[in-house]
Amino acid sequence: MKTELLVMLVQNDRTVENAIELFKNAKDLPVKHWGFKDVGLEKNKMIQLVKEMKDAGKTTYLEIMSQDEEGGLQSAQLAIDCGFDVAIGTVYSDSINFLLKNSSTKYYPFTGRLEGHPATLVGSVNEIIEHGKMMQSKGVDGLTLSTYRFVGDHKELIEAIGKEIEVPIISAGSINSFERIDELSKAGIWGVTIGSGFFKKEFLPEGTFNENIEAVVKWINNSSEAK
Repeated sequence: MKTELLVMLVQNDRTVENAIELFKNAKDLPVKHWGFKDVGLEKNKMIQLVKEMKDAGKTTYLEIMSQDEEGGLQSAQLAIDCGFDVAIGTVYSDSINFLLKNSSTKYYPFTGRLEGHPATLVGSVNEIIEHGKMMQSKGVDGLTLSTYRFVGDHKELIEAIGKEIEVPIISAGSINSFERIDELSKAGIWGVTIGSGFFKKEFLPEGTFNENIEAVVKWINNSSEAK
């Protein structure tokens, strides 16, 4: 299975102010999945950016930062209002699930318990997987996993969750090396979000924002062909 790259126009847990300009300059890159967070842009600009992305044939993702039901519901409604294809992140709740089930926006909530800011994933591997199975039974479209913010053995976590969970899994946060992309791909993780890693030029230090994206696309394609 080829891992999907989700480019997030995000740095330091906020959508960057020039996200619209950045996307316009990068929309011809061979990346289908694009998104940003629910903080950093005014709603009218979010609507404009989603339209730009959809007009370019992209699948759009809103990462919800709220870790409570009330905030999650508000941002889920925002995702619907802006026309996002997928809402990722936030806590699971039946109310958010019901709201998104009655819309065209898919729901990929975080699995496991997140604490602090920036949030860390806590609990045992088994607890995280059981939480994921519960949400899977509720009919969510996929799950979001804070793999590299886990207080524990992340390798054990991704190997176990890749085997136990049937819906697609997106790994979000701190993906800043080709090795981590390979690790996730081998475990059967469907998608990886990268935002700050591109802005910090973690993959191609001398390259531009666009060239860093291209380097990851090339790596994923070459890794897929080698399997």
